[in-house]
Amino acid sequence: MTWFQQQGWKPHAFQKETWTAFLQGKHGLLNAPTGSGKTYALWFPIVLNYIKNHPEYKTKHKKGLKAVWITPLRALSQEIKQSAERIVADLELPMTVGIRTGDTSTKERARQRTTMPDLLITTPESLQLLLASKAYDRTFKDCSAIVVDEWHELLGTKRGIQMELALSRLKTVCKDLRIWGISATIGNLPQARQVLLGPISPEMANSVLVRANLKKKIKVNSIIPKQMETFPWRGHLGLHLLDDVIPIIKKSKTTLLFTNTRSQCEIWFQKILERYPEFAGEMAMHHGSVNKETRIWVEQAIRNESLKAVVCTSSLDLGVDFAPVETVIQIGGPKGVARFLQRAGRSGHRPGETSVIYFLPTHAIELIEASALQVAVRENAVEDRLPFLNSYDVLIQYLTTLAVSDGFYPNEIFPEIKQTFCYQGLTEEEWQWLLNFLVMGSQSLKSYDEYKKVEVEADGKFKVNNKGIAMRHRFQIGTIVGDANLSVHYQKGGYIGSIEEYFVSKLNPGDVFVFAGRNLEFIRIRSMKVQVRNSTKRTNKVPAWAGGRLSFSSEMSKLLRLELYKAATEANLSKELVALQHIFEKQREESSVPKPSEFLIETFKTRDGYHHIFYPFEGRAVHEAMSSLLSYRIGLLSPITCSLAFNDYGFEMLSDKPIDIQAVIDNNLFTSEYMLPDLQKSLNSNEMARRKFRDIAVISGMVFTGYPEKGIKMKHLQSSSQLLFDVFRDYEPENLLFKQAFTETFEHQLEEGRLRMALERIATQEIVWKQCQKATPFSFPLITDRLREKLSNEKLADRIKRMTKILMK
Repeated sequence: MTWFQQQGWKPHAFQKETWTAFLQGKHGLLNAPTGSGKTYALWFPIVLNYIKNHPEYKTKHKKGLKAVWITPLRALSQEIKQSAERIVADLELPMTVGIRTGDTSTKERARQRTTMPDLLITTPESLQLLLASKAYDRTFKDCSAIVVDEWHELLGTKRGIQMELALSRLKTVCKDLRIWGISATIGNLPQARQVLLGPISPEMANSVLVRANLKKKIKVNSIIPKQMETFPWRGHLGLHLLDDVIPIIKKSKTTLLFTNTRSQCEIWFQKILERYPEFAGEMAMHHGSVNKETRIWVEQAIRNESLKAVVCTSSLDLGVDFAPVETVIQIGGPKGVARFLQRAGRSGHRPGETSVIYFLPTHAIELIEASALQVAVRENAVEDRLPFLNSYDVLIQYLTTLAVSDGFYPNEIFPEIKQTFCYQGLTEEEWQWLLNFLVMGSQSLKSYDEYKKVEVEADGKFKVNNKGIAMRHRFQIGTIVGDANLSVHYQKGGYIGSIEEYFVSKLNPGDVFVFAGRNLEFIRIRSMKVQVRNSTKRTNKVPAWAGGRLSFSSEMSKLLRLELYKAATEANLSKELVALQHIFEKQREESSVPKPSEFLIETFKTRDGYHHIFYPFEGRAVHEAMSSLLSYRIGLLSPITCSLAFNDYGFEMLSDKPIDIQAVIDNNLFTSEYMLPDLQKSLNSNEMARRKFRDIAVISGMVFTGYPEKGIKMKHLQSSSQLLFDVFRDYEPENLLFKQAFTETFEHQLEEGRLRMALERIATQEIVWKQCQKATPFSFPLITDRLREKLSNEKLADRIKRMTKILMK
């Protein structure tokens, strides 16, 4: 308490509640917003607990690990370290604080091998690496606390499962361990606590959920364009509002501009500097592919207020604590409520301050999203994060990790694994299959030695004795499998960052592209490095990263539909909806704006063919599945070829002859009956599962991604995992990893559960079919998106201008 008074702060009720629970030996989950002082809520009791148990700590301090703090983002580790060091220094404790992530130097790692810091900050991957080192039980035996920060970010991902497994082991290894998670607000907090502690574990029974009921005040200002196209399209990425953004940047100390993709980030950075060269030196860019030195420099510069603006992606999403950011601008719809609130919380980061976030639409219809987000902020509506079940690939990786370090006895490890949320339903039979897989490499591969990794010793211990296997396994620990990344260097060797192989494969020598805010000319690829030189040529090539296309969360879709329904009734409209009135009027003139009880279908003909457009407003992922399901069912009525397009609002079927919509309605083709078998037939579900299987094969270690620096080309990875996929399909369809690929395709990628709910909702609605003369404002973004794939940017803009002219007549 005295420490807080010295800082001129007053501890919050939730901080005191957490301290008390921790010191009573309880486990728990703390729900607190970014910037509320959650870091101090847990560093304090960890340190106080140490003092309480070691009264002679000043003279008899024993070195070694006392607590581990897990953070999902490397960018946060510096911040957390500073908070811990501040407490240690002010209380004059002989404790050391260290970091261990992918960015830690070899020298520092070697030093940690001889003596671990007292307080260690690390990532889920680096924690697994520690479990893969010899005598890890000695390293962890005096560890009294593990804190998992930003738990909501890990929940519902394979990194979250890595954490569940690591905790299941450390509960046994550490004598007196307390496990705590810190999470922002999500819809299913009680379940989040179960996943962290294990649903039926003694830890769960002795735990608390602490909620910091701090109402963070958030103000959302939409930047409404002075004139708006009646026919919106997703083309110019909001750049026509550039001049509205500059005054906002100028009047605040530091502004963060969040974009949804790295390529958008690059474009905005370029364009602002082109138009306002005076920002050079005062503006920077931050995304995951920019090199580490630049990232750390930018984070430091934000802290000491030497930058006016930073254009960034989710690489700065999570709380970089107490950095004095005044304003946040969100470019384009953030697609999820939680993500938006997280970004808003980046401004006014001190407790009690109001967060201001500006919303800049990249096309007119995104203003409906802005209006929906206003409601979300008022009603504090947030999504659930659903945890995974039975991810066998992560379990195989974990068992191999234990076999690489000291080896394991199955009858000791199985009960630990059964206590986790992810594997609570694992059967004895599946467990035996997994053990066989480690030793023999599955039924159909047992004649190949390279899949036999683990040996069973005379006393029944499972152990990896081959040094090469152990080394390769350590290189590949982790569950994030992206496209292969290549590093970008100047010819003389300066490192700039990394881009995906997929993008580089399309470049020819001499091509110029924009990266890390510079125009670079591609020279060649040499040993996994892309060599470039600076160029003065202008270009519109920007690397696109695979994470580029986010889909609406279910919460966001629901809010969006409610806003649209308001537009249909024209009552209590927000200023965003008022600004869109001319679009709604044109939409009513040509078609209709659907009410809650209606499901809208539009059909019209253009020179491209017959357009059939459906509006479930359920988000891209659901529309992708629904469009292939429907086209499969229509094909059963009468054979037809059509191409599909989808966005967050609806989907389109374009064909060379009209589809009989009346027959679609009469035959009840939107039924949720037989959904799964129809979906499996409709989609190229084999192809999608094949893509998922590539990741599963890498995570489970069947495919080796190569040593750092050397790497293996994505093509080879792709081909070796495809070979395995085909072998299992033909000879071993019961293979658990093969089956997992299909489960993940349907449950995660196609959101089968949400698809079913959407179909059930449509079943209760009245179907309104409008036969239009020409394209409508709602359909315009879909049609123009399809053109984008065929035309260059300049041609696209011209074509859209011509189309709009015709439609406005």
